[in-house]
Amino acid sequence: MISSRPSIGFIGLGVMGLPMSMNLLKAGYSLAVYDLRQEAVSELEKAGAKPARNPAELASVSQVIITMLPDSPQVEEVITGKGGILEGASP
Repeated sequence: MISSRPSIGFIGLGVMGLPMSMNLLKAGYSLAVYDLRQEAVSELEKAGAKPARNPAELASVSQVIITMLPDSPQVEEVITGKGGILEGASP
């Protein structure tokens, strides 16, 4: 049976992003994660998430991408910067 749940990419695993990502895993979603802090990525990998080396790699395996970042400059960098979402996203 084909799952109707999308594969999700989550960028930003801080105070809000880490627990939100855990809840997505508990709900049965396929989850790829990226954060500058490797310890947060490792914690989610142990729970079943797939780690991504950069936002572009995350985007290449995700149908939906959620960012939980501090401010607009970080969001802009993750989307349009080198190795950003736009480099890996499908139309």
